[in-house]
Amino acid sequence: MSPKDDDTGSSRRIKLDKVDRRILRDLQDNGRMTNVDLAKRAQISAPPCLRRVRALEDAGIIKGYHADVDAERLGYEVLVFALVGLDSQAEAVLTAFEAKMREWPEVRECHMVRGAGDFLLKIVCRNTAHENEMTTKLTSSPHVVTVQTIQVIRTDKKLPGVPIAAEG
Repeated sequence: MSPKDDDTGSSRRIKLDKVDRRILRDLQDNGRMTNVDLAKRAQISAPPCLRRVRALEDAGIIKGYHADVDAERLGYEVLVFALVGLDSQAEAVLTAFEAKMREWPEVRECHMVRGAGDFLLKIVCRNTAHENEMTTKLTSSPHVVTVQTIQVIRTDKKLPGVPIAAEG
C-alpha cells in the first residue's frame, strides 16, 4: 500500500504498511541501496518498490538523500551547541534570526525551542579559536541577549532519522 492520510483526514499523519516501514528503515540506514536490493529486503518486486519510494518522496516522508561526512577529516574538529536567547519573541524577530542562521554555513541546525532559551543551534567549528569567533559573531547579532555554548567532548551515538517500528 502507498502512504495515505489517516482516518481523521489529516494530511500530516500518514498511514504506512509493513512494507513502507521496511523500505523507510532500509533507506534510512543506507540511502545508496539499489532499488533491486531494497525490493528484495521488502519482499516485493522492483517496480512496485520504486513506486512506493516515489510515493514516500511525494508525501514528503522521504525528504532527501545525504552523505554522512566525517567533520574532523574535513577540518571541523569542534562541535558546539548554542542556546540563544533573544530580546523579543515577535514573529519578525524570530524569522529574521532564522534567516540569518541559514546564511551561516557553520550553523548546521537551528531549532526554535521552548524553555531555557529561544533557539538551539548546532555549530561546527575548525578549532576553539573559530568557536570563539562564532560565539562573538552570534552574541553581536541583532536581538541576541544571551548565548550559552556547550562544547561536545565526544559523541557515542549519532543516528539519522527516527525510529521506525515494523508495525504501525
